[in-house]
Amino acid sequence: MIWTIVAIVFAGLGAAGVALILRKLSRNKLPKWIIPVFGGLGMLGYQISYEYSWFEHQQQRQPEGAVVVSTETGQVFWRPWTYHFPMIIAFSVVDTRNLVTTQLDDGAQVVEFILYRFEKQHVDLVTHQAYLLNCASTEMLPLNDQRQPQLQRLSRLDRDDVLYQTVCQD
Repeated sequence: MIWTIVAIVFAGLGAAGVALILRKLSRNKLPKWIIPVFGGLGMLGYQISYEYSWFEHQQQRQPEGAVVVSTETGQVFWRPWTYHFPMIIAFSVVDTRNLVTTQLDDGAQVVEFILYRFEKQHVDLVTHQAYLLNCASTEMLPLNDQRQPQLQRLSRLDRDDVLYQTVCQD
């Protein structure tokens, strides 16, 4: 976070420097207020660029075999541009290299996997949850810390869901 603030300050100083050079090249015909305006626009421009590139940056940091299975976009009232161009504020990832597959007696395939969720906040938040997915019935159960299924939280996935297709690939 501190490096983001430092980068924003330097973006503002750089943009203000460009305005100062433009003012000097015009022999001071441009008004003095153009310098702080450029500085503010430079800081705002960097912040917007940083926010919209957060998802791509986080994707590049994922290990090989990690597959993004869902994304969430959102708007924030103090960022009015997000109402026209929503930004990705969260995404979920499955590490396909750590899938544990078990064949049941009836021939059904059950896969244990961990779903990681990344959220963009003032400090990035990462949570994880272990799941069991029955590929035949498309039923998904979260597991508690002792790896016991939580039956009351049973859910079903569609067969065209990216999470189902990633975990139950044939």
